[in-house]
Amino acid sequence: MWTFNTEDARATIIMIHGAGEHHGRYEWLAQKWNEHGIDVIMGDLPGQGKTRGKRGHINHFSQYLDTIDEWMEEAMNKPYPIYLFGHSMGGLIAIRYVMERKKTPVKGLILSSPCLGLYKPPSQGKEMMSKALHRVSPGLTVHSGIKTEHVTRNDEIRELYLKDELRVSKVSVRWYRELSKAMHVANRYPEKMPDLPIMVLQAGDDFIVNKYDVKDWFDSLDVKEKHYKEWDGLYHEIFNEPEREVVFRYAIGLINLLEH
Repeated sequence: MWTFNTEDARATIIMIHGAGEHHGRYEWLAQKWNEHGIDVIMGDLPGQGKTRGKRGHINHFSQYLDTIDEWMEEAMNKPYPIYLFGHSMGGLIAIRYVMERKKTPVKGLILSSPCLGLYKPPSQGKEMMSKALHRVSPGLTVHSGIKTEHVTRNDEIRELYLKDELRVSKVSVRWYRELSKAMHVANRYPEKMPDLPIMVLQAGDDFIVNKYDVKDWFDSLDVKEKHYKEWDGLYHEIFNEPEREVVFRYAIGLINLLEH
């Protein structure tokens, strides 16, 4: 876990990274939050970054939620409102976290291209095979299918990502089954979402998650305050796109609205 603090802070945001990456890819965004008086807490999820254990593998999705519990405990030591930010799989984790941990003092949720459906899901045959294999060979790994050219149009970020030694390009069969179940629960039970402000920032040209599944989920939410913005022409990692300054200004708007 890492903390990025600023003087005269007015809020704390917990940032949750996506699949195959690590917290280090979010230093630019952490700096932007700091510039606007917001402390940042983030870290690497199990099986990714510099964490111990088999890379690209988890036994149960709850391992992610338990990790956020640790970050939340740190955030609760600060006398500020707490927000959750999640990108892609991190967005799914944030959703499941507030569904399961309803007593935590989260004031708002900001989701970046949340993983509520896959742009190219496995074929029916591969899906059935994964259901069988995860019981007998849960640690078996396969390529994630995430291509660098599909996550961002930013050539500099693409080059850095390809050279990143912490990048995880293979995932286990068990990891995929746990991801699938988590997506199913999030979509199947929208009524379990607590009534808190939610902002969804969705890539318009998303080749990783299915943006229509994201919109359907958003429309199903019965909460008093929710905001949806689709960014035409932007790829999956909207906070790494050439237009990321504009995206950030939109995102900070939710916190500014709730803190005034």
